[in-house]
Amino acid sequence: MRSGLTIGEFATLSHLSVRTLRRYHEAGLLEPATVDPFTNYRYYEPGQIGTAQVIHRLRQLDMPLAEVKSILATDDPDRRTELIAGHLQRLEAELDRTRAAVASLRQLLRPDADEIEVELRSIPVRSVAAISAPAVRQEDALTWFDAAMDELDAAFPPAERTAAPGGLYANELFTEGLGAMTLYRPVTQPRSGGRIEILTLPAADLAVAVHAGRHDDIDVTYGRLGAWVAAHALSVDGPVHETYLAGPRDTTDAGQWRTEIGWPVFRLAPA
Repeated sequence: MRSGLTIGEFATLSHLSVRTLRRYHEAGLLEPATVDPFTNYRYYEPGQIGTAQVIHRLRQLDMPLAEVKSILATDDPDRRTELIAGHLQRLEAELDRTRAAVASLRQLLRPDADEIEVELRSIPVRSVAAISAPAVRQEDALTWFDAAMDELDAAFPPAERTAAPGGLYANELFTEGLGAMTLYRPVTQPRSGGRIEILTLPAADLAVAVHAGRHDDIDVTYGRLGAWVAAHALSVDGPVHETYLAGPRDTTDAGQWRTEIGWPVFRLAPA
């Protein structure tokens, strides 16, 4: 008399195909309760149904086999939570990258993709409160930015701020994936403390365009502005300027976010 459920019965009860169950067996994820030594038929216990479905859900989330095995092998609920949370964070990061790519494609495929409003602007010398780093990896730029902005906001409350914050980004940050970053706030009386220093920004001539909304497709605005500069002005070496007119610290409505991008150019003084 047989003991347990045949692989076909188990497949029906767990809503997993026989092929999938065989694959789980071969990978060492879910072994049958018994295997007939003469027929090689696999038999499962009803208590294995839940385990099979957990494996299926984790594999649907593209969790690596090694991590699935670790989750099944541990009895520590905190360890299980840690492993699952780590994988979910990777999935969310991948989702963000996919969303950014989709947003960029939508912008690029719009009929008015080449249209952009550009203003030539002369920026005077300014003294600001700033935090700088000589070498930041591009993938770490957002984390660095958030920490620097938190520090500047804590040091200078709204009553001391005179204009929107801005940033200076070396070309190497984009071309090499590693470059200098500076985040600054114009304030009534700049003062140093911690990482904050008093920085004198040199005068600059910029071709300025405004990027509306999230930064998912800000590269498209960069591209359009760069194309405009190539056609209408003389680009010069220097860091790219960004000014954050409105962002997530100002409103939760991403449609209201506005970022000015300033491309350094050579501009003749008016007669």
